[in-house]
Formats: sequence, structure tokens, C-alpha cells
Amino acid sequence: MSPDRDPVTGLPIGRPVAVTTPAPAPERIRLEGRHVTVVPLDGAAHGADLAEGAVGPGREALWQYMAAGPFDDREAFRAYLAACEASADPLFYAILDARTGKAIGHASLMRIDRANRVIEVGNILYTPALQRTPGATEAMRLLAGYVFDLGYRRYEWKCNALNAPSRSAAQRLGFSYEGLFRQAVIVKGRNRDTAWFSMLDGEWPQIRQGFDRWLDPGNLDGGQRLRLGALNRATIPGTSLRRATHADEAALAALQEAAYAPNRALLGVEPVPLLTPAAEVLARYEVWLAETGGAPAGALALDPAPDHLMIWSVSVDPAHQGTGLGNALLAAAEGRARDLDLSKLRLYTGDKLVRNIDWYARRGYATERVEDLPDRRLVHMHKTLA
Repeated sequence: MSPDRDPVTGLPIGRPVAVTTPAPAPERIRLEGRHVTVVPLDGAAHGADLAEGAVGPGREALWQYMAAGPFDDREAFRAYLAACEASADPLFYAILDARTGKAIGHASLMRIDRANRVIEVGNILYTPALQRTPGATEAMRLLAGYVFDLGYRRYEWKCNALNAPSRSAAQRLGFSYEGLFRQAVIVKGRNRDTAWFSMLDGEWPQIRQGFDRWLDPGNLDGGQRLRLGALNRATIPGTSLRRATHADEAALAALQEAAYAPNRALLGVEPVPLLTPAAEVLARYEVWLAETGGAPAGALALDPAPDHLMIWSVSVDPAHQGTGLGNALLAAAEGRARDLDLSKLRLYTGDKLVRNIDWYARRGYATERVEDLPDRRLVHMHKTLA
């Protein structure tokens, strides 16, 4: 996307921001999930449970990269929790097991910059009872959703550059690496280079999908089938496609209209992709854009499921049809399936779109069934990757 230019100087300037008033401050609220509940930290109520998993010999690694700790005794830990509870920034939350109500971790929203609508998540303490569980991921989904619902534009994650698990977690959760701040702070008498990661409000609709697909019971029951890191990946290996953001909504709507409008006459009804507004497409599907000269030339809308990848739409701007872009988008869908460890792809198209059906068939897609709807017939096709 090309930057705006100042009408007087001609120099590039940032795009206008729709809402420039301060964001609301985060509150001491309760966030309910399937696996965990995030609640305001209460030292008296949560201290004993947290101490069980975070205090004493063998727990030193939990505090290695934290500003506080480790704690050898519960009295010192209680004093730490009392200070956390009293703090407004950082604002601390306890993470409770939704089944037992037991406190198994804590996290905070911090460096709260309401004027610029920027906020950070930090002070993340996961006891062994929370580590590597669905609840660990769900806690981060709940806090991110809360932040973006409040209207924050930027959500940050920062960690010690030597903290490899934290860096990996940030990228798995959908944060983008932005760079290294060398000699940023002194922690426990030692230098800390800080790795910066961020997530933006325009990226959240697509990232939220990854969280929700991963947390879906159908994905987790019997062990995860779709990996969150793969769901949140910003690229498809071997392609130049990029994930769409909210800023692409208008361009996506125009592309879909241009690509599918000619099918109205053939179908006698509105093409399926045009029945869904672009904003809803971005909220429901993975949307990948192919660009030429900075403008979308094609789009791929995908719907991953635990056992297959649905190709919801393949859109090519008429100006770029016949250039091989459609083939490239279909190949990218197959690459995305492999990236997600899926071997089956599915799609559907109108039964009157004979050229489309033939095009898919020549690329290895077989007709599975024909679905009769009140206003149209859909041909469902599938392909199994080698």
C-alpha cells in the first residue's frame, strides 16, 4: 500500500487514524474460556495455589527471565503478589483452571499507552500445571481479544533475546518479530537485549481465526491436529502471497466483484462469494492476496478444518486472467494444505460453470457430489495430495 503524501511538501506521510481519542483503560474484569478463566489477581485467594507451582527448589527456571524471583519461601512470594495486586500498570490477572478454579499462572497488561492505543502483555508466569496445555494458549487468546475489543491498535510482546521459548511462543501466537533493542535494560544485575514483537488491530481478525480453529474441540479432542504456529503463519512457503488485513477490505470487495460478476449471467443467481461481504470474508476465512504493482490481482480464501482444507474462493482480477495467476493460487492452496499437514482439499462451484469444473478436473480435482439448493446446484470436488 503506497503511503499518502503531504499536499504541500510532497513527502510521504502516515495514513489517517480513524479514532484518535485515548483508548479505555483495561479493567479488573473476568474473562471466561473453555479451559481457563482470567480474573483479577488476588494474593489472598490465589497465593497458595500459585506458590504450589512457583515457589521453592526446582522452580528457578520459571523466574530465569522475569524481573522478580525466584522465591525460596512463601512469605517472600506473598509480598510479591501483594505488590502485583496493588499495581495498576502492570495490571495483573490470575489464570485459573476452569474445571477446578485453581490458580495456575498469572499475566499482566502493561506499559498502557492509552493516547496511542498501545499496550503490552507481560509478566507471564505459567506453572507446570499450565505449561503446554490448551489453557496456556487460551489465556493469551482471551487477553488479546479483550485488548482489541477495547480499541487498542497495537499489542506488544517483549522478552529477553536469550529466552528462546518466549520468542517461539510469540510467533506461534501470531506476533510479528520487529527487531532487537540491544542493551535495553539491566535485570538482576545483568544485561538484557530485548526482542520486540507486535500484533496489530488490522491483523487480529485473521489471527483470531487461528486461535479459534486451534481451540475448537474438534481440533483438540484426541490431541491437536492443526498446529497454531502453522495457522498463524504470515506466508505460504514458496509463494509471495501475503495474509490480508482489515485495511484490504475495500480492495478485496472490489476484486471479488470484478472476478465473479461475469458469472451472474451464467448462474442466473448471485455467485456464492458475492453473498458474503468482504469484512465477513476476512473474519471467517484465511485470505491470501497476490499483488501486482502494489494492488491485489488475485485472492485465495481458505477454510482449514482438522481433516481437510476448504478452498472457499479463488479470485483473479479480469485484467490478470490468462496469465497463470489462477494456477498459481490453486498451487498455493495445495502448498498451504501441506503446511498445515493436511492431505485433502475440497471446493465447490456452480454446476453451470462448466469451464470452472473442467479447469479443476484438469488439475486433479474429482467430483464428489452434487448438492441441490433452493436456488442453485453446487458441484463439490476434492483432491488428495500425494
